[in-house]
Amino acid sequence: MGANHDHDPHEAAPAAGRALRLGIGGPVGSGKTALTAALCRALREEFALAVVTNDIYTTEDADFLRREAVLSDDRITAVRTGCCPHTAIRDDISANLDAVEALEARHGHLDLVIVESGGDNLTALFSRGLADRQIFVLDVAGGDDVPRKGGPGVANADLLVINKTDLAPLVGSDVALMERDAARVRGGRPVALTSLRERPDAPEVVAWVRGVLREARAAATAVT
Repeated sequence: MGANHDHDPHEAAPAAGRALRLGIGGPVGSGKTALTAALCRALREEFALAVVTNDIYTTEDADFLRREAVLSDDRITAVRTGCCPHTAIRDDISANLDAVEALEARHGHLDLVIVESGGDNLTALFSRGLADRQIFVLDVAGGDDVPRKGGPGVANADLLVINKTDLAPLVGSDVALMERDAARVRGGRPVALTSLRERPDAPEVVAWVRGVLREARAAATAVT
């Protein structure tokens, strides 16, 4: 009997008075950190941002974002999970919550905190106690059968990104098939096809995140 990867042990966090939390997950090498960098570059002049990265043993992803100067260094925090990445984003979210709350305390008002998971498999899904919205990133080099196989990350994330479409002819992947299978598995949830090498600004994903942030702002204004 396998583990129940759909079970969320945490309640959704109250949204009032805090930043929107966006989780970005996916397999190793799919482009999560490059996407995080693209979102920071595109949105940093319009919204107040911060980032929490997750790696098992290192701070490599945070170090990359700092070298790229996508945000000021004090807006980027690294969590060393010391365990399987999905454990730190779904089961025991305390280290990530501490990191998010420390960023909010340090910077006052923030519009968005991006929490980038360490590389994980198709079962990886953020707890709603940690992330309000979730992006799951695949890449075509992982095989064009991956969307068809589904899994919580592919099926249930708010946005599925299929990245590295430029590599499809080189690895024999059928992008159109991946898109069709993803649409079937996801039941109408959105899918974005990207090549961060060809279009490092990720316009489709940026537009989706910008829309989510504007909805959050409108909801907060309506409450007040």
